[in-house]
Amino acid sequence: MSERFLLPGLALLAAVWVVPLEAVMPVFAAHMLRHMVLVAVAAPLIVLGLPQVAERLAVPPLAAAAAEFVVVWAWHLPVAHGLGRTMALGFVAEQASFLIVGLMVWAGCLRRDRPLAGAGGLLLTSMHMTLLGALIVLAPRDLYAEICGTAPDLSGQQIGGMLMLAIGTPVYLIAGLALTGLSLRERGAA
Repeated sequence: MSERFLLPGLALLAAVWVVPLEAVMPVFAAHMLRHMVLVAVAAPLIVLGLPQVAERLAVPPLAAAAAEFVVVWAWHLPVAHGLGRTMALGFVAEQASFLIVGLMVWAGCLRRDRPLAGAGGLLLTSMHMTLLGALIVLAPRDLYAEICGTAPDLSGQQIGGMLMLAIGTPVYLIAGLALTGLSLRERGAA
């Protein structure tokens, strides 16, 4: 176990679930920040901090990326998002599923024996996060206000989409490129 990764990962989980983010930012942006911390920041730190647990969670990188794609996109459908924002059980289910698929992606992609496959999984994840973030930013209206029973807040939604772009895109892209580089160095040394 490596506390230098695990403790910050667990601290981030506690912070995003305990700190009242909605007091300092729009509700949708706070919701998105929680989501991005779970899948793109806390999950890789936990995987790096608990390598034995990560080995048990490791599934093929592309399968993990596909599972994360399904979970992330499904929770951004208006009805599902409304459940996550308006019902305690929906929120718990949403957050748990984000964390589980985040752990699966990072556990599968950070395996030392298959860095190129891991790079593919992370780069695929970067692409779908970028596309979803862009769709949320460019939507002409608040996609979730009606289903959540709130006043429309297009700028809050756009901030949330920008958070997805600003966190998800570079984290997955940089990690994917780093794994690509590792794979190329290993092949060059062989």
